[in-house]
Amino acid sequence: MSRETGLSPASIMRIWHAFGIKPHLEKTFKLSTDPLFVDKVHDIVGLYLTPPERALVLCVDEKSQIQALNRTQPGLPLSPGNPATRTHDYKRHGTTSLIAALDVATGEVIGRLKRQHRSTEFLAFLREIDASVPAEMPIHLIMDNYATHKTDKVRAWLAARPRFEPGGTYRSTLALLRTSTQRGLRLSGRSAVRPVVAVRRGHC
Repeated sequence: MSRETGLSPASIMRIWHAFGIKPHLEKTFKLSTDPLFVDKVHDIVGLYLTPPERALVLCVDEKSQIQALNRTQPGLPLSPGNPATRTHDYKRHGTTSLIAALDVATGEVIGRLKRQHRSTEFLAFLREIDASVPAEMPIHLIMDNYATHKTDKVRAWLAARPRFEPGGTYRSTLALLRTSTQRGLRLSGRSAVRPVVAVRRGHC
């Protein structure tokens, strides 16, 4: 680069640093073999760019094998001039699984912690959503291709409820949801083995 531009290596490094350019890094990607991939992308992107006025768009994902930890002593909250604190040591309570849904329009994350990660728990989560959303409102579900989403029970339940419109996507589309829920779990000071509702505000 220095030879091609006539700039010194130090100048090039400063320019790269100023604009956050890291040419030495590489990222992997995966090409879909789904013949309907383009149509599905258009459907999902359309939900983000032009959300329906009277419909709920939820991005659903799971996180399994979460360490259920509890601090040995309660920490102190953030205060002017002092950071929040927490003890270094903790108690283990096994593992738990999180099922969460991101409201695309508002950025709200609604989560449920379950001891197991099966289609039974996933169906229970869908039933909670069904019961809490007005009956006249359509619900669009953006999900990955995890096995618990494709069992006969889940498919039959969704087929019996036409207002649910499931759509598949790759995990990268769910990155925002995962980032938000992981941060919430990391900052939580209560035991993760009890079912809780985690609602956080984010940005889409």
